[in-house]
Amino acid sequence: MTYNLLAIDASTEALSIALNYNGKTFRFFEECPQQHSQKILPQIEAMLNDANCKLQDLDGIAFGKGPGSFTGVRIGVAIAQGLAYSQGLKLVGVSTLQTMAQQAIDEHGVTGVLAGIDARMGEVYVGAYVAGDDGLAENTHEEMVCAPESLANTNVDSAVGTAWVTYPKAASDNNLNVLEGAMLPDAFYMLKIAERAFSNGETVDACDAQPNYVRDTVTWKKLPGKE
Repeated sequence: MTYNLLAIDASTEALSIALNYNGKTFRFFEECPQQHSQKILPQIEAMLNDANCKLQDLDGIAFGKGPGSFTGVRIGVAIAQGLAYSQGLKLVGVSTLQTMAQQAIDEHGVTGVLAGIDARMGEVYVGAYVAGDDGLAENTHEEMVCAPESLANTNVDSAVGTAWVTYPKAASDNNLNVLEGAMLPDAFYMLKIAERAFSNGETVDACDAQPNYVRDTVTWKKLPGKE
């Protein structure tokens, strides 16, 4: 069964939206730091109009659940909840790291990849994934936030994401081949992950949608003399 799904992600500098409706796919991707809240709803409306689709015509909505910017993740989750609640639609949260890994699998044909996002404060969000029998990215290690120099052996040789642009030494120290593209999550690659979740009944109601920050607290580094 093919599902009519809207996918949105606002968890990083990029805002991305994708729609699969009646066998046609529509997509939007733009790096627009701090403009997500102004752009997301107009872009969703424009995409639905382009597809001649109404919100109630959808089977559900997928959203980027993180990790990423705390504010961006909250924007994406809140918009998905509001839209879903208004029409009684089901939701699926998709990891931003899994989304990036899926792009690497689809575009580069890799069988294993380490997805990483710059988490600021000298840390990175990372998740290791392999291509499953169905071609979908499956995590092999729990997603985490860590210092780039403390990365453990993940048994993959490819990498995607902004983490390796900010910390190239971490990639070279772990013999990772950094792939072009997939620097930030693109909602287009959430669609097939979300479709499997809908097929398996792995959905939630709007009120139960949850972000996954990975880093649950922020440690502020105090200035000298301010301890």
